[in-house]
Amino acid sequence: MTDQPTNGGVATEDEAPQFSLQRIYVRDLSFEAPKSPAIFRQEWTPSVSLDLNTRQKSLEGDFHEVVLTLSVTVNNGDEVAFIVEVQQAGIFLIKGLDAAAMSHTLGAFCPNILFPYARETIDSLVVRGSFPALMLAPVNFDALYAQELARMQESGEGQTVQ
Repeated sequence: MTDQPTNGGVATEDEAPQFSLQRIYVRDLSFEAPKSPAIFRQEWTPSVSLDLNTRQKSLEGDFHEVVLTLSVTVNNGDEVAFIVEVQQAGIFLIKGLDAAAMSHTLGAFCPNILFPYARETIDSLVVRGSFPALMLAPVNFDALYAQELARMQESGEGQTVQ
């Protein structure tokens, strides 16, 4: 005979994984158009460079802050047309996950939630700067997470991405 859990096989609230978005906010924001207004008189042939980064911080209890940083530099020919950076952050309640699932949640799932907010903020700033709209393409955070995990395993840095 197999052992039966005393609660009828149903996970209790304390045992069940929990995920809840508590707050989304802009942590830091900057926009610079160093060549304006002269840049507006030139033919518009932009090239876009995007850098992104994430970081996580444990807060009290089971709360975690995840910050997604997007830095966009747009050149028009050889000149910088504008630079915009946003740190889009969120506070998440996460409990009941093992270390690997927690690492994936903080490193890929949470940034995936934050990205559309950061993208909209960047687009809004660019338009307010009198430049054409800049709607960044979606980012596959699961693939980026997997690449970083593989890189860390190859270099012997550890098994989880934090």
